Amino acid sequence: PATPSACPFADPPPAPEVPPPPLPAFPDSAAACPLVFRVDPFTDYGSSLTVFLPSSLEPHQPFQVVVRYTTSDAPAIWWLDPELTYGISKPFVFTQGHSVCNRSFFPCFDTPAVKCSYSAVVKAPPGMQVLMSATQSTFREQEGVYEFYMEYPVPAYLVALVAGDLVPADIGPRSRVWAEPCLLETAISKLSGRVERWLSAAESLYGPYIWGRYDIVFLPPSFPIVAMENPCLTFIISSILESDEFLIIDVIHEVAHSWFGNAVTNATWEEMWLSEGLATYAQRRITTETYGPAFTCLETAFRLDALHRQMKLLGEDNPVSKLQVKLEPGVNPSNLMNLFTYEKGYCFVYYLSQLCGDPARFDAFLR
Repeated sequence: PATPSACPFADPPPAPEVPPPPLPAFPDSAAACPLVFRVDPFTDYGSSLTVFLPSSLEPHQPFQVVVRYTTSDAPAIWWLDPELTYGISKPFVFTQGHSVCNRSFFPCFDTPAVKCSYSAVVKAPPGMQVLMSATQSTFREQEGVYEFYMEYPVPAYLVALVAGDLVPADIGPRSRVWAEPCLLETAISKLSGRVERWLSAAESLYGPYIWGRYDIVFLPPSFPIVAMENPCLTFIISSILESDEFLIIDVIHEVAHSWFGNAVTNATWEEMWLSEGLATYAQRRITTETYGPAFTCLETAFRLDALHRQMKLLGEDNPVSKLQVKLEPGVNPSNLMNLFTYEKGYCFVYYLSQLCGDPARFDAFLR
């Protein structure tokens, strides 16, 4: 839960070891004033913060609000002891913000329609490599300080951080892999040259890749999902390196999210199928272009069989199977993410593409 101080400009209670970050510079510090605010229960891992603006503030007048806060027990942040990594020599930390867990990481509007650029300053001990889902980064080695900046507006769930014993290797003109040293050679052999092929195919279908780099970081087995489409830095669970087929499909799915989900995002979490259904459709268009229709047909048939079995198990009228779900207050949207979000979403998008009569015409529409 985010715990703001009583006054945005007052000194917060001293934190152990790490001093609070400096306040940003204001053009006119004399204009700074304490604000009245209220913190209310919202979820078990976040509170709602209501800030009351002064009546003297004119309509359309620009203003800045500074919130000082501390967090604890944050489900967005996973701290691993060295024994939980492959190298078992250094600790590891990563974040997972989807869908709304990042509210336990930093104060944010986590409705996906709300997007903004972001910057971050991270201090780390020697020997720890820090990465973030950002377009720009610098490192001041003497101070152990990393600075990151994401220049494009993104929803809060796409802000991601990872730190650990990670080493890089280039696998293409705009891609590299990051992995623990003992995994690097395998990651290179599995992905070298492939990512650029997938990116180029996606660009031919849906337009330029806007994010600059497409890097991949392999995370320890504690990573709670298979992959996450954080812009510029896709997170992938390391155990997937054991399977060529699943690695190909899952990475291409995250590549597709660079267009569907990251560049264009569903307005609310009730419409999550728009992100996953369109990304699944784009993923299969990319595999058709790069591996042929037989590869795509087999993978699609395998997943649709799972969808039919799930529908038979739950019943075709089960509310869980709806594309447009209804979110009750306080419900975590991640709990509503299931096979229907991906495969039923895909089916509807594919149906629309068939109405066009020509996949190329539908690609042009999506582009």
